[in-house]
Amino acid sequence: MTENAIPRPPVPRSYGAVNWLGFRTLLGKEVRRFLKVHFQTITAPVVTTLLFLAVFSLALGRVAADVHGVAFSEFLAPGLIMMAMVQNAFANTSSSLIIAKVQGNIVDMLMPPLSPIEQTVAVALGGVARGLLVGLVVTAAMSLFVRIHISSLGLIAFHAVMGSLMLSLLGMIGGIWADKFDHMAAVTNFIVTPLSFLSGTFYSIDRLPETFQLLAKLNPFFYMIDGFRAGFIGQADGSVALGIVMVTLVDAGLMLLTWRMLATGYKLKA
Repeated sequence: MTENAIPRPPVPRSYGAVNWLGFRTLLGKEVRRFLKVHFQTITAPVVTTLLFLAVFSLALGRVAADVHGVAFSEFLAPGLIMMAMVQNAFANTSSSLIIAKVQGNIVDMLMPPLSPIEQTVAVALGGVARGLLVGLVVTAAMSLFVRIHISSLGLIAFHAVMGSLMLSLLGMIGGIWADKFDHMAAVTNFIVTPLSFLSGTFYSIDRLPETFQLLAKLNPFFYMIDGFRAGFIGQADGSVALGIVMVTLVDAGLMLLTWRMLATGYKLKA
């Protein structure tokens, strides 16, 4: 540049149809956030899940020694693995958004040139990443105490990803809706926990009265647990094909709702 040359004015950066740089940055931030406190986000769920396995196996193992042709502990293990995954996916996204809102730095996510769908997918995938990582670590730890069957790796992978995505999106919806931590606790206590315990995680719904079996089949958590367990032991309480459809539709509905909340700035923009 010569001494008398006029500098060019800055021009807006072109990102194309998808802002991949911003997407990767937001996703990386969500992943690093839970990895930085791995003792709380990865190690603690492993200990909790192994305690559940020990308590329920000792308490119910003799009463229900055989379920669907496998030992009760082997029937129980996949459900506990799935619950560890999805609850941590929920915790990751809900805590990320509610903390950002309470601390006032939610603007750091809203101001960059990211579309609502890019924001939705990036934050949701951060929750999925935590869920899958917890699932892998829990499975490895549990295999030291329980025989882990593998009947269909495809079913396991599908339900692991889609189940984690379901709770990750639900965590985002809760985090956007909540104004304080008490509101977030209400979502956990009155939605996530009841649906989790009534999903067939700790029992086969075949042993329930017919009315309660019908109610269980209205619970979307049942289908992600049942399909995931079928991938391990090869047996399901309900229709695996129907479960795949149900989980996919619920995920699509939650994705659409989350995108809409971010697109309209619901409880995020003044």
